Amino acid sequence: MRILVMGGTWFLGKHIAEGALARGWAVTTFNRGRSGRDVDGVEPVHGDRTNRVDLNRLAEQGPWDAVIDTSSSDLPPRDVLAATTALRPAARRWVHVSTVSVYEGWPHQPLTDASALLECPPDADESFGYTGADGSPTKYGFQKAGGERAVTEAFGDAAVFLRPGVILGPGEYVGRLPWWLERAKRGGRILAPAPAEQCIQPVDVRDVAAFALDQAAGSASGGFNVTHPKGITFGAFLEACLSETGGAGAPVWADPALLTEQGVKQWTELPLWRIHAGVWAVDSSAAVAAGLECRPITDTVRDTWRWWAADGRPVDHPRWAEHGIAPEKEAKILASL
Repeated sequence: MRILVMGGTWFLGKHIAEGALARGWAVTTFNRGRSGRDVDGVEPVHGDRTNRVDLNRLAEQGPWDAVIDTSSSDLPPRDVLAATTALRPAARRWVHVSTVSVYEGWPHQPLTDASALLECPPDADESFGYTGADGSPTKYGFQKAGGERAVTEAFGDAAVFLRPGVILGPGEYVGRLPWWLERAKRGGRILAPAPAEQCIQPVDVRDVAAFALDQAAGSASGGFNVTHPKGITFGAFLEACLSETGGAGAPVWADPALLTEQGVKQWTELPLWRIHAGVWAVDSSAAVAAGLECRPITDTVRDTWRWWAADGRPVDHPRWAEHGIAPEKEAKILASL
């Protein structure tokens, strides 16, 4: 098996490259060579995926049995279309890492793989789409939906779309789980979003990587929601963070209405918290039937803490600064409870 990983130097792309090598596959990676280092054992090709000359040079390195694209999150559909068009003659399949944000109903409604998608042309530029007044739909969702259409335009039934909600695990660059781990380690009274029984569905990066590789080697087509089929309660999640870090603290569960009144930003200031009904109601049964296996989220917490304590922040990323409530703001809210 010979694959091309678009990206391949950090987080999901790195785990995919390492997992493919462990399976005995030949792996080419394509990236700019600016974030992280190439995994030992891959054949690295450096270039800009928005540059047609670089894409044509990359295509000459083929053919590949499959391309796994982990690096299109910030690209408009037209750039995805340019890449898929340039690489189509050199690749049999395309596995595209997308997002649940492509659905019309996210995050308000429970979702299945058959839920309606946002509409966006495959050749749209970065100006297409909008973000709703309540934060949904998002311009990002429109752009990613257009990216999926761009892949379909070139690969048709030889395309697979993986639609995760939140990916956590060793190597995380956004900072959601590392922030909760550091907050647990600091201890004391910890502001937490009620109810403690709320189930969340983050998925481990290693499980997403394994599923992506399975799909690269398989023959399925279409979209798969990639969320944890069992999930974990927010209470159990924080208990795991406290246990792993040895933090002497306790969650103080605050009503979502109070948090909103106090101006706490959903999704970022208290990572993984959002009040919309569909955020953690994403059905992944089709992916499970296709082979998705998810380890317990407590294992993800444990392994992320071990990685974080040993290696720390992997790369500088602008989204890191978005996550976590300021200690002063948290203390003020806790004092009012």
